[in-house]
Amino acid sequence: MSKTMFRAGALALALAGCALTAAAITTPAAAAAPAAAGPTVNIDNFVFGPAAVTVTVGTTVTWVNRDDIPHTVVADDKSFKSKVLDTDEKFSFTFTKPGEFGYFCSLHPHMTGKVIVKAA
Repeated sequence: MSKTMFRAGALALALAGCALTAAAITTPAAAAAPAAAGPTVNIDNFVFGPAAVTVTVGTTVTWVNRDDIPHTVVADDKSFKSKVLDTDEKFSFTFTKPGEFGYFCSLHPHMTGKVIVKAA
């Protein structure tokens, strides 16, 4: 066997070993479990609808601005805060502990809602 063929074979084995190692590091089992998909709260006509939602710990709630003007979603306790949402933009938050989380629109403080989070 020539030295060139031997080196090419050794290089191929080394590259294959690196690919297997990289695959082992990025397997789905090593990744964190995804949050449970949850309800959508629509923002429309200066109202959060529904005004209150009940979910379990680990659930993600998504707010969608269906209004033609910007709005925000800000927790009373500041545990979550969206950027200013234009029409059809979304904001999601995953609730990791039980409790009642009131929220409001910082641009229109009369707009309020609540997420009730129960233990799983």
